[in-house]
Amino acid sequence: MTMLRHTMLLSFCAAVSLTAFVPARAADSDTTTPPVATETTTTCTDGKIWNEEKKECVAPEDLKPAEVTPTEGTPAEEKPPEGEEKKSQIDIDNKLYEAAREFAYAGQYENALRALRAASNQEDPRILNYMGYNTRKLGDMQLGMTYYKRALQKDENYILARSYMGQALIEQGDIEGARVQLVEIRDRGGENTWAYRALLQSLGGERTTY
Repeated sequence: MTMLRHTMLLSFCAAVSLTAFVPARAADSDTTTPPVATETTTTCTDGKIWNEEKKECVAPEDLKPAEVTPTEGTPAEEKPPEGEEKKSQIDIDNKLYEAAREFAYAGQYENALRALRAASNQEDPRILNYMGYNTRKLGDMQLGMTYYKRALQKDENYILARSYMGQALIEQGDIEGARVQLVEIRDRGGENTWAYRALLQSLGGERTTY
């Protein structure tokens, strides 16, 4: 009897944890607001990105993590803490991702891909999903679908990738496959998100702007 109660308790805790996780990830995947145009698309050319610190356009590949100054009493040649170094690199990847969104919204898909390729974490589901989106927009549907699938292998709850994949499936005439992705988004807590609405509208024949 004790063993049965223990098993039931573990099952309940697991269910609660999963339920709490899914909506959080779904909310993180809602891109209702278009990116704001910055100097990246209004001033810079040749796929360069505006560097706010330097006040100039720089190549995506030249965006470097900020140097961490050693604290007092620390030898100058000693490397900064790994956590700080990692955070700095994540900040750069976030800037590259936002630049890619801005490029894509402006129809500059090649520039968007260049920014994404400069990210250090090429296994980030956001990066993979957007690689898929821009590749697909450039006409390579098969490669685009490969990126979507890789994004979902990294995070099956990344509903934005499911939405984009569903819209790609519609373009290929696979309506049933798109409906499957719509149900997946709903069942993962994303029914009130842009990802769900965009795919739902596409299935109804209404095209979305982004």
